[in-house]
Amino acid sequence: MARGLPSMASLARLCQKLNRLKPLEDSTMETSLRRCLSTLDLTLLGVGGMVGSGLYVLTGAVAKDVAGPAVLLSFGVAAVASLLAALCYAEFGARVPRTGSAYLFTYVSMGELWAFLIGWNVLLEYIIGGAAVARAWSGYLDSMFSHSVRNFTETHVGSWQVPLLGHYPDFLAAGIILLASAFVSCGARVSSWLNHTFSAISLLVILFIVILGFILAQPHNWSAEEGGFAPFGFSGVMAGTASCFYAFVGFDVIAASSEEAQNPRRSVPLAIAISLAIAAGAYILVSTVLTLMVPWHSLDPDSALADAFYRRGYRWAGFIVAAGSICAMNTVLLSLLFSLPRIVYAMAADGLFFQVFARVHPRTQVPVAGTLAFGLLTAFLALLLDLESLVQFLSLGTLLAYTFVATSIIVLRFQKSSPPSSPGPASPGPLTKQHSSFSDHLQLVGTTHTSLPEPGELQPALRPYLGFLDGYSPGAVVTWALGVMLASAITIGCVLVFGNSTLHLPHWGYILLLLLTSVVFLLSLLVLGAHQQQYREDLFQIPMVPLIPALSILLNICLMLKLSYLTWVRFSIWLLMGLAVYFGYGIRHSKENQRELPGPNSTHYVVFPRGSLEETVQAVQPPSQAPAQDPGHME
Repeated sequence: MARGLPSMASLARLCQKLNRLKPLEDSTMETSLRRCLSTLDLTLLGVGGMVGSGLYVLTGAVAKDVAGPAVLLSFGVAAVASLLAALCYAEFGARVPRTGSAYLFTYVSMGELWAFLIGWNVLLEYIIGGAAVARAWSGYLDSMFSHSVRNFTETHVGSWQVPLLGHYPDFLAAGIILLASAFVSCGARVSSWLNHTFSAISLLVILFIVILGFILAQPHNWSAEEGGFAPFGFSGVMAGTASCFYAFVGFDVIAASSEEAQNPRRSVPLAIAISLAIAAGAYILVSTVLTLMVPWHSLDPDSALADAFYRRGYRWAGFIVAAGSICAMNTVLLSLLFSLPRIVYAMAADGLFFQVFARVHPRTQVPVAGTLAFGLLTAFLALLLDLESLVQFLSLGTLLAYTFVATSIIVLRFQKSSPPSSPGPASPGPLTKQHSSFSDHLQLVGTTHTSLPEPGELQPALRPYLGFLDGYSPGAVVTWALGVMLASAITIGCVLVFGNSTLHLPHWGYILLLLLTSVVFLLSLLVLGAHQQQYREDLFQIPMVPLIPALSILLNICLMLKLSYLTWVRFSIWLLMGLAVYFGYGIRHSKENQRELPGPNSTHYVVFPRGSLEETVQAVQPPSQAPAQDPGHME
């Protein structure tokens, strides 16, 4: 089957002919991305990343084995939990309109090493996610043709029984990844056009499922005779939430594409909110009609929707559902392959990864080397590996990235800004951000104290009551409070997850420890809230900081601790590989480390210039990476 596929080189040449982008005359633009994505483009990218294989596979599996008809509540709670993380991404995506997503957000708030590790984990997330979706796509398409592809491969190529490897080489999955990579390398407009097409078909099929499903609905399927609405109780709903949470992880593709947005300050938050609302509505409505059409305990977890229509006598509708599932999986695959090379591009542009991946094709204005190289790697994994044992990597890497982004929001809000005066002739020049230590990000050194409250200082109205906190250097109390909050969140998660099963605490000890850690967690939030924050009226900002980011951190930690220890072992091995790359290559080629250090007599500010992240990113990244921008798009 692989011989029938066109070569990637011929597909790339064909797409370049179809792509009407004119060659750029400015050679400096060879390392920048083109701002060509509208709010609709970003929204459909987010919808494509979330409403995919999970809708057709995850819904039936969770309903049958975990939550029953209450799966719709699981999706609702998971949507609210995802909203906490999405708000953090929305604020950063609006303030830092550069490619890189969680990697860049961590870079500008916590430093280079933490950013590299997050970027390294996001790479793994996209690679395994793309291979897993391709495997699901291949299996679903093969089942439509009575597994003729699998039978042909096992007969003429062979099969094996090797741990971590699939039972047979999946050439169909590898071929769809290579084909999708070729189209993605043709440019953002070509990728966006394909995503629009598949997303429109997928949304129409979902609308068809909901309408026909409600027509065929039988309320008796939720009755006590069939097990009731929540046969597994509250614990089943929460267990389903842990599974359904991962159906909403695709919205970060919007933040990863913010450098190519025409108006990122407006379109990124709007696209994240709209796409998350559409995905939540689709999952809740589809799970509702699915469990109303047929009894939940009789669902086929592999193809629940198509099988439900088959059993109700609507075989033709089952074919429409199958076609919609193929289109939905295509959108997820395109979203993953669209984001993957852009994360690599951001890391390479900062010098932390091999420089070949920092080059952008002058015509298509996409990182072609990263697209093709990592497309080949993803295809290789899809060809050979049995990804079921590795899928939990997706959960751990994603939750860790969410945790760091939420923490970065808190760091940003209490970050001190520079004095409003412009540098004079004796000034050392533009202020730059240095990533020396965690506490440096919350302190301002060498400035004169003013009467106006600065971010990180105690609010004037609370000084009569909390005057003992005002005696420390600016930002020191915030640093300690944030550290205590993170430690207490980890402790709460350990008590909730391991208190009864592993730690074998007595009931009174369990309650006492949970109460004490919760009090410490709340006190740290109160101390953080007592200090002045940055406020930008011209940008989207999360309400109720630090409460919302802290709740996101706590939820993510609890979900990470529920993963198996083997997942943590594999994850640790991947982290060690990343550290080897960083200390072997990244730390020596880092643009941050290669910049000239400030003179001994210069004033040392560890700040965001004028409280703006845009100038910081410009200072950290090479000048050629900063794309030419229309001022109107940034306002």
